[in-house]
Amino acid sequence: MNREYIVNAIKEENVEFIRLEFTDLLGDTKNVEVPVSEIDAVLEKKVMFDSSSIVGFTSIEASDMNLHPDLETFNIVPPALEGGESVARFICDIYTPEGEPFKGDPRSILKRALKEASDLGYDVKLGPEPEFFLFQKDERGYHTNELNDRAGYFDTSPFDRGETCRRNIAKTLQKFGFVMEASHKEVANGQHEINWRFDSGLNTADKIQTFKYVVRNIAANYNMHATFMPKPLSGQNGSGMHINISLFKDNKNAFFDENKEDKLSETARYFISGVLKHAKALTAITNPTINSYKRLVPGYEAPVSVAWSHSNRSCMIRIPATRGQGTRFEVRSPDPTANPYLAIAALIYAGLYGIKEQYELGPVETRNLFEVESDDVPTLPTNLKEAIEFLKKDNVISDALGKYAFQKFIEEKEDEWLDYNLQVTEWERKKYMSR
Repeated sequence: MNREYIVNAIKEENVEFIRLEFTDLLGDTKNVEVPVSEIDAVLEKKVMFDSSSIVGFTSIEASDMNLHPDLETFNIVPPALEGGESVARFICDIYTPEGEPFKGDPRSILKRALKEASDLGYDVKLGPEPEFFLFQKDERGYHTNELNDRAGYFDTSPFDRGETCRRNIAKTLQKFGFVMEASHKEVANGQHEINWRFDSGLNTADKIQTFKYVVRNIAANYNMHATFMPKPLSGQNGSGMHINISLFKDNKNAFFDENKEDKLSETARYFISGVLKHAKALTAITNPTINSYKRLVPGYEAPVSVAWSHSNRSCMIRIPATRGQGTRFEVRSPDPTANPYLAIAALIYAGLYGIKEQYELGPVETRNLFEVESDDVPTLPTNLKEAIEFLKKDNVISDALGKYAFQKFIEEKEDEWLDYNLQVTEWERKKYMSR
């Protein structure tokens, strides 16, 4: 991607508007849209915006920020996503007027983590597995609590009524450069999963944000509402976002060692041990909402145990059977409400710290921890408040986010917890009104 290519593409596609996207601290995608006549200002990084009302950003007294488009993220948005309008898109980094990366920009935070890995000689490769639910809409276009189908795991049409929608999502993602691998109906009614090929750390985070945008808009074209809420329905499995991680060094998978019995290198063991050691604090980042902890409960296939295994899916970390260049581990606890930039940055820092300190990896877990109660296996936090308290005490994850973003994130989440505790729910009224 370069200036000449972008300008020519905009002319050939008769682009009328340019959308400059960025992500706030909580993981929500924001944008500033300018007419195509402002393309020179965009490419010269002169577009500014008021950040004072963006969650986790700056105060009114110091609110001006610059949007620096990443030219590699340039894309002509398929018209079906924009009501037939011709729109081009860039994903942007946020800079201060003085030309410094903004300390609260999640994308810049991830770039810093990736540089930490690069300085140690590693390239980070990731493959996410985000799940989502499809709900019906009412006559006004708002979501209802009615699912789009009652189909089960891997069911086909006509039971799976989301099949055509999923295909359209996959075709649209390909136009954004995704290499698609598989899509299928998930375990819960109305639940779906779409997977694409692993990529670099930054591209993966960008693609997660693009994925959410495409899923929501294509679902809307089918008069359905797509939600990434971890647990929209009680009594059903929740939606996770498993993250597969591997490190490469000199184009070779640093997690593979053919001389080890299980073919896992010492580097892999150190990295995994780092993630497990900081798991409780990490959970505040990878599972950042009140609702996240309604999914992390026994009985619904989401892990609650801080343990690792080979094929045992009851643990937080699982090692898929693939070896050689495909050697990786899967973190099973994250959910799709996580800010992907912060979640990936925190996982990288925790793993790299395990390598630097050479943390010893505990024994592999072979028991089904969904069915076994064991005091010798630590568990993940049971609510957001508990996770935040672990986060406050973790210097490694604090370093991953940086002091500014770390404090802002904690403030936002403590406010969220306070607001939740002030609510009186329908469950409470049913339980206590007649007592």
